[in-house]
Formats: sequence, structure tokens, C-alpha cells
Amino acid sequence: MQVKQIKPEELKYNGDGLIPAIVQDVETKEVLMLAYMNSEAVAKTLSTGETWFWSRSRQKFWHKGESSGNVQRVKEMYFDCDKDTLLLLVEQRGAACHEGYYSCFHYALAGDGTVTVKGEPLFNPEEVYGKESK
Repeated sequence: MQVKQIKPEELKYNGDGLIPAIVQDVETKEVLMLAYMNSEAVAKTLSTGETWFWSRSRQKFWHKGESSGNVQRVKEMYFDCDKDTLLLLVEQRGAACHEGYYSCFHYALAGDGTVTVKGEPLFNPEEVYGKESK
């Protein structure tokens, strides 16, 4: 096993200064979400052991679970061979999805265009985030 040091700024960020981060359940390997990080979010995630992201829609730095309490404890963090995508294996407390589902990937799309919602919500988003949750 090779061991070397890398700084968050050595990763390859896109033109907006962001890198995609795939978040996966450490035990089940279920993909929970895809979010984006800037170098500050990467550094904060590494230093705190919990996930931090950059919200493209709100244009702000955020800590996963800051509103809902559904934090993600990082168990392992990887980057790909091109250094332009991250994979975080986490222990998820509660739901990862702002719609209340464990995973953001709960819409199953069939070949005929039919969409089936998989699973049940773990919480009501309006109760947690207010009416602006959609």
C-alpha cells in the first residue's frame, strides 16, 4: 500500500471551482446523494469528519444535516484516478434526501417512462425545512 499526502487544492475542480462528490452508505453501498464541494468544503469535511458541501442553487457553503439533524459521518473518502470526482463512504443518520427519503435516488425510471417511488419517507420535509423545501 502506498501512502502519500495530497492537499484539497490539488484536486481538479471545474470552472466554478467545484468537484462532484458521490455519497454512499458505508455498510450497504447504497448511493445516497450527489453533491458538489469546493476546496474549502473538502478541507472542512476532512477536518471535522462530517460532510460539508457547496450549494449551487443557494450559492452557499453548507453542513449536511445542519437543518434536519441528519448528519453524515465520513468513514472513508476517495478520489478517482483523474482527481476530478470524490467518493465518500458515510454513516448516514436519518434521511440523506431533503424530500425525506433515505437516498436521493428513490425515483426508479422504467423503459416506458414510468416512474416508481421506492421506499417511504423518513420525515416530512415541510416540518423540517418549512414550505420552501421543494
